Order: sequence, then C-alpha cells, then structure tokens
Amino acid sequence: MIRYEPGIRNERKIGRLMRKAKFPQIKSFAGYDYSQVAFPEGYSAADLEGVESVNAAQDFVFYGQIGRGKTHLAIAIDMKCVQLGKTVRFFTAAELVMALERAKRECSLESFLKDISRAELLIIDELGYVPLSQDSARLLFRVMSKCYEQRSLVITTNIEFSKWGVVFGGDKLASAIIDRIMHHGRLIEFEGASKRMEHALMLGKSKEQEERSASKRRNCRNHNADFVGGVLTRHILRLLPFLAARLRCGLFLVVDAMCVTRHVGLPFVSRRPTKWSPSLTMCSD
Repeated sequence: MIRYEPGIRNERKIGRLMRKAKFPQIKSFAGYDYSQVAFPEGYSAADLEGVESVNAAQDFVFYGQIGRGKTHLAIAIDMKCVQLGKTVRFFTAAELVMALERAKRECSLESFLKDISRAELLIIDELGYVPLSQDSARLLFRVMSKCYEQRSLVITTNIEFSKWGVVFGGDKLASAIIDRIMHHGRLIEFEGASKRMEHALMLGKSKEQEERSASKRRNCRNHNADFVGGVLTRHILRLLPFLAARLRCGLFLVVDAMCVTRHVGLPFVSRRPTKWSPSLTMCSD
C-alpha cells in the first residue's frame, strides 16, 4: 500500500490540475501533422514538445486562419505541462474577458488576477474573434502584461500583428502588448487548408448522399427498363394467338378470292380484304 501511495497522489494531483486548467477537450501531440506548420528558424516541433520554453517563461503566438490546428497544439502543450505537474490555465479570449468583467463588478478582480498568476502557462485562445470594448481591452492587457517574464503565454489568433489595434481599441495598447510578446516570444504560423473542412461530416455526408442518389437513379432506370420489357413481353405473348388467328384468316381470304376469280374467269388481283366474313369458305369442286 505504501509502495503505491506516491503514484496515487500523483494521479490525484494531475486530475486536480486538469480540472483547474478547464480544457475544452483533451488533445495531445500524438499523430499531430506538422506539415503545414511554419516554425521560426532554429526552432522545431521537438523543441515545442519538450516544453523547455515554458520553463523559460517564453511566449508563443499561433497565427493562422480558422481550422488549422492552433487550438489543438495549444491544448497539447497544456496537457504535457499538466503531466509534468505544472499549473496551467486555458481560456478563450471571450471567456477571459467575461470573467475579468464579472470579477470587477463583484470587487474580486485582484483575487482573480492572483489566481491566474499562479499558473506557469496561460493559454488565451481565439484572440480577435470577438471585438473588445475599451475597458475589456485594458483588463486583458493587465493579464498579459503580468505574464511578461513571469510565466509562459500562448495566444492563438487569426489576426496579424498590424491589425491588433482594431482588437484592442487602439494602436497604443496593441503596441505595448506586441512589444512584450515579441521580446521573449516566437511566432508560429499555421498554413494549408482547414482541417475541419477536410473532415467535415456535412461535406462527407453530402457526398455519400450524392452517391446514394446516383445509385438510386441507376436502380430506378434499370427497374423501369425491366418493367417496360416485362410488360411488352407479356403483351406480345398475349397477342401471339390473336395474331396467329388473324394470319390464318388472311390466308383463307386470299385462297377464297383466288377460287372465286378463277370460277368466274376473271384475272386475280391481290387486294387486302377490309373485313373477313364467316360466309366465305374454302372453294370446292
């Protein structure tokens, strides 16, 4: 029992750190595709996965359009740090701003900032997706500035640096934030197509539906052809006795006409009879 107790305590600690981090979902480095990720010179995926940058309180800006895997990689870094026993926090920019505004209204802003400052790594996801008011931008600046040289900060965004002034309500505040991030930070760019669109269930489902519709159309055409062919065959089979009888009657009429014309001494002229009469019979001597 004593031998297993350290492992149990470590598992409980990791569970507590994960609840504190509040990950939106669980992600890891396993199987992550780096083919569309551009690292700065002298830095690689192995360096990022080693999380030595977190120990050095270095920052990252993950820049790229939506669906490129920025949040996945940010959570993977968080997860690796939790497994190493580090305290981390994860927020979207909108969630963090709302929490800051609520803490300010409840006169607990300093307590909330102190709680965040205990983290060794802070993730701010989706910066720039939601516009910020001037007060919200100032509150967010306080959080980011307190991270400077104290803890690692990872920001995911689809807004380039030159447009951060729009997000923070002015170039002055944006420049102050960018200056701090660039001093001990790295820019990692995410390129390529959206991973969500590549695996979109809606698009995949529509393709399957199109294939099913095409298959149904082919089956319908085959069924119609079989149906028409079967109907025609049945009608022809039904008409065969009637056609045979008509053919026999036609032959009888021709023979009768030949007999009559020969009896009266007139030359025979082949002419299609308009109606067969039962009174006409085969001639006899």
